[in-house]
Amino acid sequence: MRHRKKGRKLKRKRDQRKALLRNLAIHLILNERIQTTKERAKETSRFVEKLITLAKKDNLASYRLVISRLGGNKKAAKKLKEISQRYKERPGGYTRVLKLGKFRKGDGAELALVEFV
Repeated sequence: MRHRKKGRKLKRKRDQRKALLRNLAIHLILNERIQTTKERAKETSRFVEKLITLAKKDNLASYRLVISRLGGNKKAAKKLKEISQRYKERPGGYTRVLKLGKFRKGDGAELALVEFV
């Protein structure tokens, strides 16, 4: 039974799911907006919000934890630190998921846009 288990499986195993979310998060941080499927967008939003909250602490331990969560990508971690300074006074809700109302041609998956508020 799937009681009290948050998160989506995204039809992948654990390692593949972590890699997918990490890559989507890196692209979101570097480009500040990405277009993907609705389910991936919601999971990426949750993942990035936790990273921004962690980066707001502004100490070496949290910075290193952010780098490890992003797979050692220091460029994305540095950009995330800049982004987290924008939301210093904001308690949460750093990203927005917008349904685009269109569907992917190959499989009909609903598309969404993830961007920073």
